[in-house]
Amino acid sequence: MSNDSDNMSSGIDYEILVEEALRDVVRSALKIAEREGLPNEAHFYISFKTQFSGVEMDSSLREINPEEMTVVLQHQYWDLVVTDELFGVTLSFSGVKQSLVIPFAAVTHFTDPSVGFGLQFSSNDEASSTELSEFITSIEDKNKIDSNDADEIDSADIVSLDSFRKQPSRPT
Repeated sequence: MSNDSDNMSSGIDYEILVEEALRDVVRSALKIAEREGLPNEAHFYISFKTQFSGVEMDSSLREINPEEMTVVLQHQYWDLVVTDELFGVTLSFSGVKQSLVIPFAAVTHFTDPSVGFGLQFSSNDEASSTELSEFITSIEDKNKIDSNDADEIDSADIVSLDSFRKQPSRPT
């Protein structure tokens, strides 16, 4: 086995491994909700890319959300089914039930404000903290959540891949 540095540069991509592990957290949380329902005050805000390959949704929803959409799983959701690659759920939009199929790879944000937990996933155009603030604001606006939930989201510990990236060493 060679230890030369050329092999290391094309070796393990830890960023991808971390991202896959974080997506597994989303998958596991949804599997718990699938089996047992949402515990206590838990509720999930899930944002995803609407144009991502494998996303299935009514064209009217895609017209309103041409790039990204945030859905809320709280009190009224039906038919939650979770597989290794995707999840499907039926939600009510303006009183009309609509089914969605969302691959985990399409998910850009996952938040459970009831416990102050959130994940942000990288994309081709790395999300900045400004974009994250805009995301939180858009959730508050789009979903008209009450002020208690807004406080929970604002105080959420958002985990992004940036927190795992190696920081440049500082001269001493």
